[in-house]
Amino acid sequence: MKNYIVFIFLSIVLAGCAVAPKPTLYQQLNGQQGLEKLVDSFINQIGHDERIFHYFKQTNVSHFREGFIIHLCSLTNGPCEYAGDSMVDIHTGMNISEGDFNHVVDLLINAMNEQNIPHTVQNQILNRLAPLRPEVIKI
Repeated sequence: MKNYIVFIFLSIVLAGCAVAPKPTLYQQLNGQQGLEKLVDSFINQIGHDERIFHYFKQTNVSHFREGFIIHLCSLTNGPCEYAGDSMVDIHTGMNISEGDFNHVVDLLINAMNEQNIPHTVQNQILNRLAPLRPEVIKI
């Protein structure tokens, strides 16, 4: 009888663990609202950075904001599908150096820290953005 009770207890506990799906990165970022805050922080970082700002001085900020939010939404398993220009199309002719690219990544990390995004989530986001690196750096 004692073994039977232990078996039932373990079955209930294990069943409860199996039911709770892991939240997506999008959910961990607090969905659309969290992405908007993150992108706004990132834009603010860029706007105050003399080293990087020249790459963005001709940019339509609202267009960039909207596109980056949708892109992040898609990359983080949110309900969005990015259908904008490719990274190659966007960055061709900008002559972005490896150092400047890395500095923009630092600005994104600063924005994520500003929004109190846990480092484990930050690493997952950066891991999903990393494959785009060769499409951005074109010297």
